[in-house]
Amino acid sequence: MKHNDTLYQTLTQQRFLLAGPCAIESEMLVMQVAEEVKRISETLQIPCVFKSSFDKANRTSLDSFRGPGLEEGLRILEKVKTELALPIVTDIHESHQAASVAEVADILQIPAFLCRQTDLLVAAAHTGKIVNIKKAQFLDGKDMFYPAQKVKEAGNDKIMLTERGTLLGLGRLVVDMTQIVDMKRFGYPVVMDVTHATQRPGGGATSGGNPHYAPYIAKAAAAVGVDGFFFEVHPDPEHALSDGSNMVRLDALEEILKPLWDAKG
Repeated sequence: MKHNDTLYQTLTQQRFLLAGPCAIESEMLVMQVAEEVKRISETLQIPCVFKSSFDKANRTSLDSFRGPGLEEGLRILEKVKTELALPIVTDIHESHQAASVAEVADILQIPAFLCRQTDLLVAAAHTGKIVNIKKAQFLDGKDMFYPAQKVKEAGNDKIMLTERGTLLGLGRLVVDMTQIVDMKRFGYPVVMDVTHATQRPGGGATSGGNPHYAPYIAKAAAAVGVDGFFFEVHPDPEHALSDGSNMVRLDALEEILKPLWDAKG
């Protein structure tokens, strides 16, 4: 666990980036995105963790693309880790997935709608890996103390919390930056999930989005002292198989990130 402890220490001391495509569409696409994310992070000297999901188990429609599944997905993520030396963050949806995912991933991510699931949080904690808990849209930031406390009481204090917006109606997510301020008081790194905060949920079989707002949401989060940024990126969002309507174009990522680190430094 020494490597994991070192990574967590880095994430508590420097502003960092979690980035990658929403779901694993193919090995080729994942490697393409990972190589560019690595190049950008090295150019801007940003600590970076690669993100993609092997299974999107919370889609609106049964017909929605979910990903390649656990075994194939972990194989591809392990290739990113070994060939590009990038740490990995990916979602788990069920407690039995925690141990096998922890063999590859450095950070286990708890999806927003599952952030109060005790068995899932405890299973993630028991792996000893970093646990990133995404705040549900139905929770106030102050109430994220309790999911974090479950992980801590299960013996793991390597915790991150992620803000991804609050559902207030009118088919859009409204982001309240005071939620970041409240969560930072717990002493854990807080991440702004920039691209999911641009979603327009509901109104059809898939969620919509306004990715052109992403740079503004990111700058607002930076202004209140957020510790990290979560960007889902894709070379061709219009044809992405999952969450294409709110992903940022891969070739736009570097220019979006530059002012965020300039402001920090």
